[in-house]
Amino acid sequence: MTTLNGPLRIGIGGPVGAGKTTLTARLAETLKTRFSIAVITNDIYTQEDAEALMRMQILPADRVLGVETGGCPHTAIREDASINLAAVAEMQARHADLDIILIESGGDNLSATFSPELADLTIYVIDVAAGEDIPRKGGPALTRSDILIINKIDLAPHVGASLDAMQRDAMAMRGGRPFFMTSLRKGTGVDDVVDELLHQSGLDTASLAQSAAD
Repeated sequence: MTTLNGPLRIGIGGPVGAGKTTLTARLAETLKTRFSIAVITNDIYTQEDAEALMRMQILPADRVLGVETGGCPHTAIREDASINLAAVAEMQARHADLDIILIESGGDNLSATFSPELADLTIYVIDVAAGEDIPRKGGPALTRSDILIINKIDLAPHVGASLDAMQRDAMAMRGGRPFFMTSLRKGTGVDDVVDELLHQSGLDTASLAQSAAD
């Protein structure tokens, strides 16, 4: 299936260690059975995340591209997204049939958001171990992202975090925007995130229509 307006670009952001690369891997693994997928990762001085994804062998190596931002991670996804837009163009040149490009940002704070020129939909990942107060601290990424993920829920008993409090605060701060409680390494909640992504993008309807046509 090839979308009429070019590939859907999904921006994935969050602090260092929250689970962005794990989410990227889980999404790619799930979506590749139905769609043509590519991944772009951002690191400040290395291509470590891209190399990690290639080692997982979820996608062929030519569908994973690492970008070295060389500075503040949020600059490369917001104020000057040219390096990522060039990576998107390169991926489209490599694979004309692309349906979805996952763009993983470098680790950043709660104010980091994607330029609408770069990402059609955005996911922001936080983790329970960073503290149960994170959802109520707000910040544009946490409150305005299309999907919020509260990850590592399995660690809550070990760090003294209340999942109920985190859910309540996320609901209050996001004003009805969806959020999901996950344990990405265990696969918990991944299917719900995928379903919401496909629903928001309209790709669920497009995929069904393509299947019917086939």
